Amino acid sequence: MSNLALYRGIYTEERFQQLYGTPPEPEGSLAGTLKGKLAQGCRCSRAAALHLLRSRLPIASWLPKYQPRKWLLGDVVAGLTVGIVHIPQGMAFALLTSVAPVYGLYTSFFPALLYMLFGTGRHVSTGTFAVVSLMTGSVVERLVPEPLQSNGTIPAEAALLEAQRIGVAAAMAFLVGLLMTGMFTLHLGFLSTYLSEPVVKAFTCGAALHVVVSQLQSLLGLPLPRPAGCFAIFKTLASVAEALPLSNTAELLISGFCLAVLVPIKEINNRYRSRLWVPIPGEIIMVLLATGICFASSLNTHYKVQVVGHLPAGFPQPQLPALHLLPQLLGDTVALTFVAYAISVSLAMIYAEKHHYAIDPNQELLAHGLSNLVSSLFTCFPSSATLATTNILESAGGRTQLSGLFTSAVVLVVLLWIGPLFYYLPKAVLACINVTSLRQMFLQFQDLPELWRISPIDFTLWVVTWLSVVVLNVDLGLAVGVVFSMMTVVCRTQRAECSVLGRAGDTEIYKPVKYNSKCFEIPGVKIISYQAPIYYGNRSFFRDTLSQLVGLNQEGEKHEDQAPGIELKMDISTVESNVSVLDKKPGSGVSVQAVILDCSGVSFVDAAGAHLLIQVCVECQKAGMQIHLASCNAGVLQTLRSCGLLHHLPPQQIFVTVHDAVSNLQQTMESMEMKDPTIWV
Repeated sequence: MSNLALYRGIYTEERFQQLYGTPPEPEGSLAGTLKGKLAQGCRCSRAAALHLLRSRLPIASWLPKYQPRKWLLGDVVAGLTVGIVHIPQGMAFALLTSVAPVYGLYTSFFPALLYMLFGTGRHVSTGTFAVVSLMTGSVVERLVPEPLQSNGTIPAEAALLEAQRIGVAAAMAFLVGLLMTGMFTLHLGFLSTYLSEPVVKAFTCGAALHVVVSQLQSLLGLPLPRPAGCFAIFKTLASVAEALPLSNTAELLISGFCLAVLVPIKEINNRYRSRLWVPIPGEIIMVLLATGICFASSLNTHYKVQVVGHLPAGFPQPQLPALHLLPQLLGDTVALTFVAYAISVSLAMIYAEKHHYAIDPNQELLAHGLSNLVSSLFTCFPSSATLATTNILESAGGRTQLSGLFTSAVVLVVLLWIGPLFYYLPKAVLACINVTSLRQMFLQFQDLPELWRISPIDFTLWVVTWLSVVVLNVDLGLAVGVVFSMMTVVCRTQRAECSVLGRAGDTEIYKPVKYNSKCFEIPGVKIISYQAPIYYGNRSFFRDTLSQLVGLNQEGEKHEDQAPGIELKMDISTVESNVSVLDKKPGSGVSVQAVILDCSGVSFVDAAGAHLLIQVCVECQKAGMQIHLASCNAGVLQTLRSCGLLHHLPPQQIFVTVHDAVSNLQQTMESMEMKDPTIWV
């Protein structure tokens, strides 16, 4: 066993700062400070300009380092695969938004291209997302409802209705972009730090269930109404159960065949990823195969199989959305913005952690904000990162944001030339691709036993968030998860453990006597450790616990159940007239004459906590007990000084470590005068 010898003087905080501290900077006026900050922020250099460019336009950072031989093939295959999936998915989710299918293709093109330029997630695919589309569609349906006699609507009225609906959806996209860009300007990307890992995983898992349930009508060929609000999943399942006898047998067989093919391909790709040169593109194979079979057999006419239908070619003319609708849309769009941001950042965080790289949450605000702003000029509805295509992108071997270029290229080709070829693509195939791509999200249930072993609180947080997302709704569920997560932190700081420390043998180590049977208290000295900040939320609990441990009643007087008349008995051993540590005399009943508060676990103190500590100092002094502080960080000391602690507690009673305070007390309480007190351990 190695030995450690320590020989030094006893340090108070004041003495330590005099010897080793940094001289305090002279305080200037507020105007001078602001002027200096402004001048520093406005200073520019070539290096600063390059850094700003690379941070705000990430493609300028990663593109020069691109390795074509290692990454290009994976990006091409993944980008093409995601592009093929974007075609039917964009059109299907456009129907959820209550707009024409072609607008889903527009929303699949622009965000993918813009995110490649401004995004920091290498495996994030942006475009249409079912939950965002459902939330947008509910607003569209409320503001521009479908006429009761829709069958008798003339083409001009139908075109006007469609223009009004896409006007509302595009205005929401514009407002989402404005809000995200404003959040980026205010550097509110830190809000993602409140999305803890259990909240993120539970939220994405619950949102994936919403997506799967939304695909049931395409899987079974059932025209179902769209429920909204709380319990939407259960309402949808009830509608499916009622309409199950009306299922289209042909679409049911198509769905079963697609699932029977795609699920084994997914398993092969996951299990033999290291052996496969290129992942098997099951989605592309299934799309081409199903389109060909449906075209050759005329399944849409003979068996009423739902197909994608006609796609108009070209792009719309850029135009400003209906800005006069923004006041009406603000409330709904704020909720939609936070849901879209939570989905996008949570997905980026999951895959960044999996592949060992970092994302910039604030830059993600800019990327998705610009994507929605620019897309809204081309009659697109709100977009975000998508669960289905992000899983496909990662499983198909995507390595960088360059895959978004190939995704946009596929959508562009479809929009300009080959759109009619997907006329016969069954929507049931699209639903199967979405369901199988979300399978990995549901595998998060396998991590719950391990999460329970690691932290029951995190396990409870996961379950509460998931249940809230599933039972209530996506936006309400996310809010419940974040609030519950913050409540767990607050409750843990409110009820933090306040323990009594004892000394381990002849060392300078002090541990809680409750958990260390060979650590003994110093006679006459009570060392209290509190492992939490002291603030308005826990000040009462801290005071009650401290009073109980040191023997103070509510009036600040010492309890009489101790032995006040017994004097402190300590042994002092010296080495060449230098003071050593004290040895406790077993069985000596000694009253508390000094309290040492170990502040090493106190991260901060607010004004209420500082005034409480001052009050405790006064009460201890009235009860005949000295109080000493030890191991305070700079912020805590500054707050205590500002609140006037030094008027009640001299600097000579604030020490660098607990051992310094104990050694000083030993010398003081034994009335030994030494010119150069030192510690020898």
